[in-house]
Amino acid sequence: MFVGDDWAEDHHDVELMDGTGRRLAKARLPEGVAGMARLHAMIGEQLGETDDEDVEVQVGIETDRGPWVAALVAAGYTVLAVNPLQAARFRDRLGVSGAKSDAGDAHVLADMARTHSHELRPVAGDSSEAEAIKVLARVHKTLIWERTRHAQRLRHALLGYFPAALVAFEDLDAADTLELLAKAPTPARAARLTSSQISAALKRARRKNIAEKAAAVQAALRTEHLGQPEIVADAYAASVQALIAVLTTLNTQVKSLQGQVETHFGQHPAAEIISSQPGLGPILSARVLAEFGDDPGRYATSKARKNYAGTSPITRASGKKKVALARFVHNDRLIDALMSQAFGALKASPGARAYYDRQRARGAGHNAALRQLANRLVGILHGCLKTGTLYDETTAWSHHAENVAA
Repeated sequence: MFVGDDWAEDHHDVELMDGTGRRLAKARLPEGVAGMARLHAMIGEQLGETDDEDVEVQVGIETDRGPWVAALVAAGYTVLAVNPLQAARFRDRLGVSGAKSDAGDAHVLADMARTHSHELRPVAGDSSEAEAIKVLARVHKTLIWERTRHAQRLRHALLGYFPAALVAFEDLDAADTLELLAKAPTPARAARLTSSQISAALKRARRKNIAEKAAAVQAALRTEHLGQPEIVADAYAASVQALIAVLTTLNTQVKSLQGQVETHFGQHPAAEIISSQPGLGPILSARVLAEFGDDPGRYATSKARKNYAGTSPITRASGKKKVALARFVHNDRLIDALMSQAFGALKASPGARAYYDRQRARGAGHNAALRQLANRLVGILHGCLKTGTLYDETTAWSHHAENVAA
């Protein structure tokens, strides 16, 4: 039996279909326990008409996480995670009018499960430990991204009325910068900051060369710059203080979550293997584990893991033209972590550095060479996880070195 499940914020449109494509039942179910109980009842009613006790129920749904998906997996159904882009293109095959509805999407998902289940990816059976790491690592990274956005908003505001602050402070989200800006958010008040006040803020932020830096900050704040009328500057100052409050809270929560991520990752069975990879510290290791998952059967080959990571190229061939391009459809969080790992590995691993330099010598740009290195590191990680061995510099790069020498 095949089930199409189109999920919305507070309900699920489902359709049950048999192997011939005939609709068996459809309904709109509420989110939660009541909806899940009704779905089980609908499936039970249809299975009660068959004599085969081994009938497999395959569910096509456009998500791979959440309590609903977990309940489907726990019930023993085969849950197929369908990319929304795949579903949209499959819908165009069934009709060209452009019409769309939740019930229609449920039909599309059920039909995809019926005809293309061999090409769809079942939801991975990740452990509870990996799921917990994913929750923490994703929120931690999201807060970091939010901090960057708010720091850019703060920079834009200061540029509009207080450019001297951008000269005085390099890191707008740093603790000492936020403290001094909160204390003196206007050019006039900042110019009156004393050397001792600035030094005290730098000391609390554990800066080095405090006297020298305090003098430089004070000089920059007292330098003449183009400004705004007082009433406009006060309005800007009020907005800046609001941004400072948000950034201060984000700094606190990022630091707190960092400890949680490190603690949970350290307790995972694969932590030692993953963190042994070059360029991976505790946080990056946790992100890599969170996005890859820990289901041992999810990636049958190294190529499958590379394709999911988005580091392997895609080939476009038509006639005599054939080009290899970077994958632009990928897991943004995973590719961000892997590219950061590749950059860090340039210093941590001589083999990685040599591999990167060879790509550059062949004419590849920095990003392209870094992506190829990330692709190679994903293959190394896959081998270590499959064999249960720690990273070894000589073993990891010996095969590639032999090919180059040949």
